[in-house]
Amino acid sequence: MSNNNKKLFGVWMDSRNATIIGKEDIDTGEFIVLGHVENAGPDNNSNEKTSNNHEIGLTQKFFKDIASIMPNIDEIHITGTGQIQEQFMKFLAETPQYKNVVSSESTSNKMSDENLAVFITEHFN
Repeated sequence: MSNNNKKLFGVWMDSRNATIIGKEDIDTGEFIVLGHVENAGPDNNSNEKTSNNHEIGLTQKFFKDIASIMPNIDEIHITGTGQIQEQFMKFLAETPQYKNVVSSESTSNKMSDENLAVFITEHFN
């Protein structure tokens, strides 16, 4: 299958924000920003266990919100800062709907939406 018929996506993410890039039209479209997702993060909680559980729940919600923008994925490239990309790849691999997704990752600093679209376009071409 050529890249022309695949559902290709790119995500820049850190632990608080994600920008999702995809094609506006699977066959002929350019890569564009499909959406932004924000993770508010846990409230200040004096109980460490409660705070940790809350943070895990918020991270799972963050991942689900990102995935909901990309209902059908053939291949995804995840970039950003920190270890959150690896956690998101693990989330995808453990979710039945996404378990066969081909995923790759890289590390990059925050970039403008336009630069991210160019970065993802170059990655898949």
